[in-house]
Amino acid sequence: MTKLTLGLIVNPCAGLGGSLALKGSDAPDTLVLARQAGVQPQAPLRMQRALTPLLTYRDDVRFFTFAASMGESLLQSMGFIHQVLGQPKGEITRADDTLRAAQCFREAQVDLLVFAGGDGTARVIADAVGMSLPCLGVPAGVKIHSGVYTTSPEAAGRVLERLARGQWAPLVEREVRDIDERAFRQGRVKARHYSELLVPEMPDALQQVKNAGAQVDELAQLDLADGVIETLNPDTLYLLGPGSTTQVILQQLGLEGTLLGVDVLQDGKLLACDVSAADIRRLLDGHLGPVAIIVTAIGGQGHIFGRGNQQLACDIIARVGRENIQVVATAEKLKALDGRPLLVDTNDPELDRALAGVMSVTTGYQTQVLYPVGDTF
Repeated sequence: MTKLTLGLIVNPCAGLGGSLALKGSDAPDTLVLARQAGVQPQAPLRMQRALTPLLTYRDDVRFFTFAASMGESLLQSMGFIHQVLGQPKGEITRADDTLRAAQCFREAQVDLLVFAGGDGTARVIADAVGMSLPCLGVPAGVKIHSGVYTTSPEAAGRVLERLARGQWAPLVEREVRDIDERAFRQGRVKARHYSELLVPEMPDALQQVKNAGAQVDELAQLDLADGVIETLNPDTLYLLGPGSTTQVILQQLGLEGTLLGVDVLQDGKLLACDVSAADIRRLLDGHLGPVAIIVTAIGGQGHIFGRGNQQLACDIIARVGRENIQVVATAEKLKALDGRPLLVDTNDPELDRALAGVMSVTTGYQTQVLYPVGDTF
């Protein structure tokens, strides 16, 4: 007898724009650009990682899904019992396909709707089901501000495994947020509350809503930036991740970088701005000296990799090495995490495990603290 009935939606376009430095994947030409660049969809693979713990309970779980890349292909490959309730209208899936799928699952009265995507996907699902159906998001997008997603695919797997074992999980209202991608590409963050979804809660599984409105300690950022600048090696190629904290470093050098992209710095000069993963690989191939990554944590969430900086792809991070990663965050930003660890979600579980542990975080002028980087499994 089936113990758990799940509705499954994969947004195969989710996250495709990240490594291309497009800041999102909603633009209609994203799939075309991704194919031209040889970028492979990651959402199905991330959903596969989330579903892997359910293989042990394969006979106890039944899925409803939509055809082809929206879920059918993945479930067939994994051997899960499933029923296809519809199909996308074209080769490239659209928001309307996600909307119809979620509505079908609501009518089928599934126990839980599991979806892989980003904030745009969560927004469409909220339109379709509101608070009538429990949902769980597997993070696969570029920008993920919403609290309906887990911290990683493996964290989603822990929630699903618990439910498959017949154990209970409290349902909580979590916020769906979304931003204007056009404004985002122009360097402006316009995020807002959109609605809520009911989500099963487990300790340390759900990510926090991105805190974009926290008061910025400008003096602390300036002190931090001055301290980082004093340590810069003229022979080192620095990859600076997005965020206001790293932006202040460039401003203190008299440089105008990219608030929401990855910039490349060497010997006090900007070599390139708003680079893609492919751009970074080319630069690394042509550089004979040391390389370092400087990143900050997302306010409120704590992610240092895997949220909004997918240009720093897993192979690039591995190539640079953990010992050459410098995390910068003011003490106030760390305090806002309320003891939660910094998080990594690089698309490579082995790399995530290698990055876990304690890292030195620069919090001010010649000031560092040791802070845990959480293994999210």
